This record gives sequence, structure tokens and C-alpha cells, in this order.
Amino acid sequence: LNGCLSKELQSNTNRMAQFQEVMRQQLESSMYADLEKLLSTAKGAEAEVSKKDFEGFRKLFHRFLQVKGPSVEWSKINRPPEDSIQPYDKIKAKGLPDNIADSLNKLVVVKLNGGLGTSMGCKGPKSLISVRNENTFLDLTVQQIEHLNKTYNADVPLVLMNSFNTNDDTKKILQKYRHHRVKIHTFNQSRYPRINKESLLPVAKDMAMTGENADVWYPPGHGDIYASFYNSGLLEQLIAEGKEYIFVSNIDNLGATVDLYILNHLVSQPNGKRCEFIMEVTDKTRADVKGGTLIQYDGKLRLLEIAQVPKAHVDEFKSVTKFKIFNTNNLWISLSAIKRLQEQNAMDMEIIVNPKTLDGGLNVIQLETAVGAAIKCFENALGINVPRSRFLPVKTTSDLLLVMSNLYSLEAGCLTMSERREFPTTPHVKLGSSFTKVQEYLTRFESIPDMLELDHLTVSGDVTFGKHVSLKGTVIIIANHGDRIDIPAGSMLENKIVSGNLRILDH
Repeated sequence: LNGCLSKELQSNTNRMAQFQEVMRQQLESSMYADLEKLLSTAKGAEAEVSKKDFEGFRKLFHRFLQVKGPSVEWSKINRPPEDSIQPYDKIKAKGLPDNIADSLNKLVVVKLNGGLGTSMGCKGPKSLISVRNENTFLDLTVQQIEHLNKTYNADVPLVLMNSFNTNDDTKKILQKYRHHRVKIHTFNQSRYPRINKESLLPVAKDMAMTGENADVWYPPGHGDIYASFYNSGLLEQLIAEGKEYIFVSNIDNLGATVDLYILNHLVSQPNGKRCEFIMEVTDKTRADVKGGTLIQYDGKLRLLEIAQVPKAHVDEFKSVTKFKIFNTNNLWISLSAIKRLQEQNAMDMEIIVNPKTLDGGLNVIQLETAVGAAIKCFENALGINVPRSRFLPVKTTSDLLLVMSNLYSLEAGCLTMSERREFPTTPHVKLGSSFTKVQEYLTRFESIPDMLELDHLTVSGDVTFGKHVSLKGTVIIIANHGDRIDIPAGSMLENKIVSGNLRILDH
């Protein structure tokens, strides 16, 4: 009887698998038919670009339909071997070569510039938000590279990976850098169709990007850099110019400057042992528990993101003791290796399924990938544990307050912690919802407070700061609903809690 039952079960399992495979194939052919319909509405040069974009989307969608459950088996996760994550001091100890220009001339700086400033209440590309002395993220990036080129008589170009959201505005602003000593190139991320969560088919009805089609497209995460860089022709052009490596980072990470010691480590490797990929990691704090980390998996160094972790192990993933480091998304990658992997169709990155709800209430998903996830495809990949100062992202106005303050000094586009601060950690700053939008945040500070001796600042409610305020130790300011607190000009708050109502009225 048992034998009969197990045969029956096996037969049912096979039938189920066959049924699922038929359903998958039907879904895939419906998707392809819809994509062809969309392409038929594209005009001129757009048709050629969209065709390449959709080829990438098809591959991603095909893989999405194949994947079952989490992309990692928790029991197979190991800590990376000791030598696979090098301390920065060891890399720095090698010193620098006599001719730094030779190394720099092999380098291209790539900034991920696809994001909008909407989370900070700004229209247009995030890179055009002013962060320090009227300088935008893009201004600071150009100043940094120009300083390198002038100092070492080098030719390091800047490449911006734009998205369809940021391309037009960015190109307009690039005019102002024409007389700077930096060659600037741009290419566009792919444009993929958002998928209806129920039907798993595109929401778009044609290739238009306005009107009812305004929110049916998305840029598919920074993992798209490999395909779109290759498809743009720029990768080939830079290799032909003798460039060997790209240094990739988010444009809003003000700590991601060209590091000559890491560059020297890359270009000084013997040919057979050339390192094709370096990921800068840094020690995790409680603020970074969601950041991706490096693991050893199937004999390869691999990036593990929180989205890939089975629910039962999320707390373990967030632990600062087991996973001590996280990915800064500052990456050094071989151009020839990207070319090889693209041509072999061997670039393998885990799919991130990102659910969204459109303004009309429609639930959609967008399929994305992360640039660091490709680390497992490259030869001799390495992590370098860098100082925290190389990770200075500006995601919120709380971050903006830090970088605008006297905690940092600005020189040649680079922000460095002020020598006048006695301890190297950055204060913990938490500004409430009244400060979320940049314009509103700016009206609440007559001048940025002195924060050299600050450890922790929490501000909540309707609060404004007069000129020349000084904040030290732990400062908590809470205006309850309907109350307002004006911190008077020249105040010095040290280890203080301010609450209730404090109005300074002109008479």
C-alpha cells in the first residue's frame, strides 16, 4: 500500500510541476506579446534603445518566473575567509607609486545619478540639491576630480549613470562645467515596465512617458549599470582610451572620493592575479543593521541583502556580532571583466522584487538588481574594510544638517571631519517631520548650529533655531502639538531637554 501511495504522490508532484511549467510558459509568452505591442508604438531612435532595454527585461522576467523561495540556503552561509576582506591600513601600508598619474590615467569615476530628490521634498535630480556653501552633490564631485587631474596632471573622466527621470535636467546643468578640467560622459539606465501584481503583465499601454503613462516605467536599480554601460558603447570607448577600472559610488555618498591607495593596490597586482572587483565595506553600527553584508557561499564571496534573508533569520542578519560589516556601495570594477561577463551573458545578480502602489491604488511590482550582487561573478574579488569616513550618505535632512555644520571642513570638493572635534564618531541626529523637506528645513535654521561637541540631537515638532546656537552633549527639543519652540540666537544647550512652548517675540 505504501508503495502505491508514494507512486501516486510522485505522479501528482510531476503533474503539478508540469502544470506550473505550462502556466509559466503561457505567462512568458503573454508578457513577450505585450512587450512587442509596446515596442510597436516606439518611434525613431527610441525604438532601438527600448528594444535593448526590453531584451534585458525579458531575461530578468524569465529568471523571476523560475525563482522559488529565498535565493540563499541559510545553512550554506559561511563567514568570508580572513584574507578575502583586507583591513584598509594593510592596503595603505603599501604606500604610493612614484608616478601616481599613471595609475589615475587608468581610472574612470562613475556616479550613480538616477535618483530624484523627492524624499527630501525636492523636484528634479537629487544630485542638484545644495549640500554645502551652495555646492550641489554634482559640483562637489566635479571639484574632487578636477583637483586630482590638476594636482597629478592626469585625465580621470567622470561618467554619470542617469535615469529617464534625471537625464534631461542633468544634461542642462552639465553646460556649466565646460571649462573645468574634467571630461564628463553620461549614459542612461534602462527603462523597464512596471508589472501588474495580479496579472504579472505590463501596466503600460504604449511607450509614452506622460499622462496616464507617467508612473508605469521605472529604472531597474543600480545593478543595471553593467548592461546599460555596455549597451551605450561608452564601455568600449573607455577601454579603447586605455582605461582599466571604474570607481562606482552613489552620488549622495559624500565620503566616496577616489582613494589612491586602493587604486594602487588594484593596478599593482600581477597579471594572473588581477583583482577584478573590490567592495569597500565598513564596520556595522546599530544604524546600519539593514545594510548588505559579505558572506562566503558556494566557495565565492557574495553580497547578502536583507531582501534575500528568510524571515526566520532576519534578526540574526541584523546582528552586529555575527555580521560585522556592511557594503558602502563604493566599488572598484575592471572594465575588461564587465565586457567579458556581458558578452558571455554571465552576469548573475539576485532579483529584488520591489512592490509599489501607484497613485490610483493599483498594486505593481518592479524587478530590480543591485550592482554589488555581481561580486560573485568576478575573479579574485576582494572586500576592503575602510574607515567609516568613506561612508557619508545624505539621505535625509538630518544627514544634511551634519554635512552643512562645522563638524566637517570642505577642501577641493572633499568633506573631512574637523580636526577640532575631539572624537571621530559623527553625532546621532534625528529631525522630526517638520524638517523633512529641504526648503522647510532651511527656514528653521537662521544659521547652522555649532555641533563640534554634540553627541545626540533629537528635534520634534515646530522648532526654530536662531543664529549662532551651540549644541553640546545630548540635546532633545520637543514641541508638543500646537506649541512652538524658538531657540534664541546665541544659546548654548549642553545636555538639555527642552519641551513645552518657547516663543521669542519681536517688540
